Amino acid sequence: MTYDGLDEAIDSLQGPILVLGASGFIGANLLRTLLARRSDVFGTTSNPSPWRLEGIPAAHVITGNLLIPANLRKVLDSVRPRTVMNCIAYGAYSFETDVARIYRTNVELTAELVEELRARGCHRYVHAGSSSEYGDNAAGPDEDAVLNSNSHYSASKIASAKILNYAGSKLDFPCVNLRLYSIYGQFEDSSRLVPASILKGLRGEALSYVDPTISRDFVYVDDACAAFVMAAANLRPDSYGRSFNIGSGAPTRIGDYAAVISRLFDIGDAPSFTMPARKWDVTDWFANTARTRRDLGWSARTPLEAGLARTRSWIAERSDLDRYVRQSKQFGLDEKYSVTAIIACYKDGQAIPIMYDRLKATFEALRIGYEIIFVNDGSPDDSEAAIREITSRDPAVIGITHSRNFGSQAAFRSGMEVATKNACVLLDGDLQDPPELIADFVAKWREGYDVVYGRRVNREAPAHMRFAYKAFYRVFESMSYISVPRDAGDFSLIDRRVVQCMLNFPERDAFIRGIRAFVGFRQTGVDYVRPERMFGVSTNNMFKNFGWAKKGILSFSNVPLTFLSLTGIGLFLASLILAGVYLVSRLLFPASAPRGFTSIVMTVILFGSFNLIAISLIGEYISKIFEEVKMRPHFIRRDFIRNGEILTALSGGDHSSSGAVRFERK
Repeated sequence: MTYDGLDEAIDSLQGPILVLGASGFIGANLLRTLLARRSDVFGTTSNPSPWRLEGIPAAHVITGNLLIPANLRKVLDSVRPRTVMNCIAYGAYSFETDVARIYRTNVELTAELVEELRARGCHRYVHAGSSSEYGDNAAGPDEDAVLNSNSHYSASKIASAKILNYAGSKLDFPCVNLRLYSIYGQFEDSSRLVPASILKGLRGEALSYVDPTISRDFVYVDDACAAFVMAAANLRPDSYGRSFNIGSGAPTRIGDYAAVISRLFDIGDAPSFTMPARKWDVTDWFANTARTRRDLGWSARTPLEAGLARTRSWIAERSDLDRYVRQSKQFGLDEKYSVTAIIACYKDGQAIPIMYDRLKATFEALRIGYEIIFVNDGSPDDSEAAIREITSRDPAVIGITHSRNFGSQAAFRSGMEVATKNACVLLDGDLQDPPELIADFVAKWREGYDVVYGRRVNREAPAHMRFAYKAFYRVFESMSYISVPRDAGDFSLIDRRVVQCMLNFPERDAFIRGIRAFVGFRQTGVDYVRPERMFGVSTNNMFKNFGWAKKGILSFSNVPLTFLSLTGIGLFLASLILAGVYLVSRLLFPASAPRGFTSIVMTVILFGSFNLIAISLIGEYISKIFEEVKMRPHFIRRDFIRNGEILTALSGGDHSSSGAVRFERK
């Protein structure tokens, strides 16, 4: 890039230099600009395959999610940067609507970063702010103008600017906030105004624009990169913590912009202005750059038409144009069909990392929003350590540790209470429920089904166990007062509204697959073959399986009690008939009356056995009633695991369906 004095300014910066968010539009251009001049420059990315950084030596790219504090400290300790330029942000795009992530990224990370850099004696910190900080007050404001936030993104960037102002003016931290206006150029997201209009122009078509009277302050990305460098090189102590406007200072109406595009591409058709404006758009949006020119020695040098011509050349010369278009954030994760995977873990320490890798690969292939909750149900192995290690590198993973083993049904409920996505998928932690089947579940969910369960058409198990499982589902189906799908276990996708209904069931001895059938809604199954456990031996045995069968039948069937009633009535009638026969034979045929006690003993044994069975069956039902009326919690949480930290749970089994939980750091 050509910018007078830029090379000298780059050379003057104290190194090493660290560019945070280098896989983003501005960050990628900034990293490339600095690497073209010196070698002690490094960039960070949370994306393991950042397309904007292709061609940059791997030694200069650090992969890791810096929203995890441990990762941030690790990067700073390894690079030991003297100059830091932070381009990390979230919420600037209209489809970036995760409010919690907006404030975590733009505010909390800024505060954490400032404290870490202060402790390490950072020489210069340049922060990518936004002209959105002015909100509705956007018509040529100077840096001391009132900030009227008009979106969560705007409010978060104002907060980060205030953090820097405090750190610079009160704590003498050498930092500066650059309020960037409409930056455009190479590597910009293809859904944005400039690339979208150029892509249309290359096809000889006109883009549909917003109101032609709305103005923008366009700045070519090379000039924006120069602003970061000049700010770091020319920052004086009396400007520590201040904000500076990075714009051209000249408003460009959308109607005028459309005319420039039509001229560049010789488009005959008149552009249309029917595109709806974003809810935070204002009519006049341009910069006052007097302070920036005076204190930083920077001004925009590239005229709009020249910058657009350079951007057109960069796009037109790409051999992978289709791929560039597909990389747009607009085609990012689908949050409407987002999924929380809940994995019940007991003695699954070896399987947990494999389960995570397979789940992550499945969700990334589906391109849907997701979170993964591992519920360590009092496992005596190293499950907790495995979960903690995964959460230290992936904030989408959460761990829950129970105070003891409460069973898989309690583990699933524990995860369902804290799930935040639009559906839950329940899986056993032993990898017998193949995560790849989730793709089929989601496909059925998109078709309108509220519950999609896995149907075990076969399983890798001994013949007698396969027969026993098949027999149970058929007996259960014949006895249950609700229709429960055959061969369907807990492995299923359940829509959020169905999850909320299921959490309203207060019963302690829950049988989830029965409750799932009881709530109704639209349900369907997906066939699969259930494999053997990958590691170790199954924690189930014949006795436990009998317990499962008993749990299901007693929870959703009154047939045993009905059988007792009918049998009692039948035997009573039979006894009356026998008594009558005996009386008649005694009166009419005295010699034919039976002698001895064999028949009496057999009758006593028959009725005695029946009474014992009847009492035991009634006792089973009374036992379930006893468990329910004690009102004990479904489970007790000992810890949560987030971002590699173990957090003490301050609530146990939450019987509500709010999903609200409390915890504190150990």
